Amino acid sequence: MINRIGFDEAMALYNESDLNILSSIATQIREEINGKKVFYNKNFHLEPSNVCIHKCRFCSYRRGNIFEDGAWTMEINEIKEYCLSRYTPDMTEVHIVGSVDPSRDISYYYNVIETVRKSLPDYVAIKAFSAVEIFDMAKSAQKSIKEVLTDLSNLGVSAIPGGGAEIFDPEIRALICPDKCNAQEWLEVHRTAHSIGLRTNSTMLFGHLEKREHRVRHLLQLRELQDETDGFDAFIPLLFKTANNELSYIKEAEITEVLKTYAISRIVLDNIPHIKAYWPMLGRENSQLALLYGADDMDGTINDSTKIYSMAGSAEQKPVMTAGDLINMASKCGYVAVERDSFYNEIKK
Repeated sequence: MINRIGFDEAMALYNESDLNILSSIATQIREEINGKKVFYNKNFHLEPSNVCIHKCRFCSYRRGNIFEDGAWTMEINEIKEYCLSRYTPDMTEVHIVGSVDPSRDISYYYNVIETVRKSLPDYVAIKAFSAVEIFDMAKSAQKSIKEVLTDLSNLGVSAIPGGGAEIFDPEIRALICPDKCNAQEWLEVHRTAHSIGLRTNSTMLFGHLEKREHRVRHLLQLRELQDETDGFDAFIPLLFKTANNELSYIKEAEITEVLKTYAISRIVLDNIPHIKAYWPMLGRENSQLALLYGADDMDGTINDSTKIYSMAGSAEQKPVMTAGDLINMASKCGYVAVERDSFYNEIKK
């Protein structure tokens, strides 16, 4: 295993190493951890609302109220109908994120989980909600983070997705998402989730106003929390997409910068076992390339159930992937696709 690196070494690799060197180092690490395996699952997403109190400048998904074009908010009966329409018997996960809807109180979110749990078989893991949503639930209900997470766990949530981390640097955060929970509050939600046995993922939104040094410091903060709790299963670098938001004037990051960021993430995060190439964001070809720069997971089949990246201009406007597609993508890169559940237990055929 390559020795742990610090900020200065990570920045030197980022700034001075060419793509071939970074690919070689990142691949060595990912193969030491996961061999030739590329993980995927069979899943669908549920996004109950896109009406949100927050005004993140990078967000193409958010609407200010239900009367805006493209806005939606789902009633509980619609949640049940949606789950039954998207679920197929081989799926093992439903991934739930949405918005902080001002028309909903905490009972609505609890009802969402109760409804999903009753609508789907017990073996389907519920991964919900982002740390931002959970933080605001607790704030509005005047409950502690631990109380809310415990309630959600008791209702059927078994994992927390990684969204809302964006960039931890406070100056950048003040420019892109000034009115939502800060970095320490995001980390505290995940720390608390880990303390009660909930596994979580982590993310970083890159390619907007931040610089490489902000990304590396973000990674180091995640690594520090993982040293403390060992609760993160995966890290997902999320590329900022430029369509239909307040930062649309920014040129989207080149694929070389994306691949470098994947490699640096794999090298720095020596204690987080999985790096995910989220194909609805990257597209199929770039997701394959990411497998050569440290990624070992390609998320899931999704079944055309997420709009977050399609509304931001992703090439995957109707994100659907079959297991066969994922298997072939991994194979073409010299890897073996392995179906997993939400906790990286391999599913035997």
